[in-house]
Amino acid sequence: MRIKQVIMGVALAAMTMTGSAALADNHQPGEGITVKPARATWDTGFFQEALVRRGLETLGYDVEKPKDLSNPIFYKTLTLGDVDYWTNGWFPNHDGQMPKGFYDKGEKVGYVVKAGGLQGYLVSKKEADKYNITSLEDFKRPEVKKAFDTNGDGKADLTACPPGWGCEKVISHHMDVYDLKDAINPVTASYAAGMASAMAGYNNGEPIFFYTWAPNWTIFKLKPGKDVVWINVPEIKPSEAQRSGVERMTVSGIEGAVSDPVKLGFVVSDIQIVANKKFTKQNPAARKFFEVFTLPLGDINEQNTRMNEGEKSTQDIQGHVDEWIAKNQDKWNGWLTEARNAAK
Repeated sequence: MRIKQVIMGVALAAMTMTGSAALADNHQPGEGITVKPARATWDTGFFQEALVRRGLETLGYDVEKPKDLSNPIFYKTLTLGDVDYWTNGWFPNHDGQMPKGFYDKGEKVGYVVKAGGLQGYLVSKKEADKYNITSLEDFKRPEVKKAFDTNGDGKADLTACPPGWGCEKVISHHMDVYDLKDAINPVTASYAAGMASAMAGYNNGEPIFFYTWAPNWTIFKLKPGKDVVWINVPEIKPSEAQRSGVERMTVSGIEGAVSDPVKLGFVVSDIQIVANKKFTKQNPAARKFFEVFTLPLGDINEQNTRMNEGEKSTQDIQGHVDEWIAKNQDKWNGWLTEARNAAK
């Protein structure tokens, strides 16, 4: 009889432990809390935003639809408490766009991709070889300007960045300090539309000259070293916002660059989540998830390419999130566990 009681006791204890473990695995520290995310205006940042939002939802948070904001507006809005976070901080590239006293209210948390923000100028390899183009300086030559002039204004047309993006300010800085205003016309319309037009021309045998960054679909559609090449700026002349990262503006080992190292003229940035301090203090589970969340650059590029090929609806992106989580289930579960533990 006593043996039977012992066995029943052990069984009951095991059931209790199993139930507690199951409860811990499904603990939702965010239950009843509404979160207000923001999202960058460039669609190559949508995937990581959707993944982080899914993580918070799994933790029980009620996450609103993200507000699409330009960089300076986001950083100002965050300090006012009108949004809680975004996944699209590029540092030190965004440093100059943050309002005075930002770090009293906001903070950078973790690394979505450390040193993942590669930026620079590329030209079609065919023309680079034909005209011996190795630098922006070469666009001052009449034959180069003419080859890349698509609208007949006598300047080479560069697919550049829309106003409000960090890169737009850097490109404007380059036009000034390298005396390129009479040589290059930066096209600052929608980047997606501008690249679609430039790609269509390239596919019809025309030259292409564009700014891009990684992660991005452009350098998977146009392979550096095969279709296009990264070129130099004439010399490193950082803007005020770039000075702290000047040593990260010349990079070695870039596939498809015209030289090694190559003077990109842009700081290689860390992609980070930026959050409101009041929100993260009140929500340790969310902060821990931000801290541990990270993505391989190749995974973002792969998803960006799928978006460019037409899979760009909200439903499509949620499907990409589902697939990524299924392929990385152990990692995903580990992040959730760390977040739940942080809230205990």
